[in-house]
Amino acid sequence: MGTREGAIARALRHFDGGHFRDHLAGLVAIPSTSQEPEHAPDVRRYLDQAIQPWLKRLGFDVEIFDNPVAGHGPILLAERLEKDAPKTALTYGHGDTVRGLDDQWRAGLSPWRLTQEGDHWYGRGSADNKGQHALNLCALEAVLAERGGALGFNLKLVLETSEERGSTGLRGFVAEQADRLAADVLIASDGPRVMP
Repeated sequence: MGTREGAIARALRHFDGGHFRDHLAGLVAIPSTSQEPEHAPDVRRYLDQAIQPWLKRLGFDVEIFDNPVAGHGPILLAERLEKDAPKTALTYGHGDTVRGLDDQWRAGLSPWRLTQEGDHWYGRGSADNKGQHALNLCALEAVLAERGGALGFNLKLVLETSEERGSTGLRGFVAEQADRLAADVLIASDGPRVMP
């Protein structure tokens, strides 16, 4: 069985090798803004083509549900259940972003292209919320690799795509899926934080 230090070392190699940046750049490149109706197909593509395959590679069963409120983005529910696991964690994040506002970005920057300038990375969603769930999934990959494919607990993930429009439909979805969302702990991963 692997160690905490081993998992951290794996994650650092992944980051230092540019793999995390590449993952995040791929996510940022999808204009998954929920605030512009013409991007509804991109919001769906974000879940279908970027997140779902990644989660399946990590051993999750994944379902994408239509939002219970018409006109709002879909919601992904993923479960990774291990036999006889004593505890279950539930995580939350969102894959939608605010408007791109392309014309308001300064020269050399674009909302749908991850750009590094020194220690700063720019791109829509890199701080809210694509960066956080990309980081979480990369860390999960490192832990699974270090522990031979086992976590020792169950993990469920909810990723919505209407957070930037008030999380419309999320309350209804949670009520509909209450049994499946039962967990011992909730870890919400959303947005930048000034303080821990």
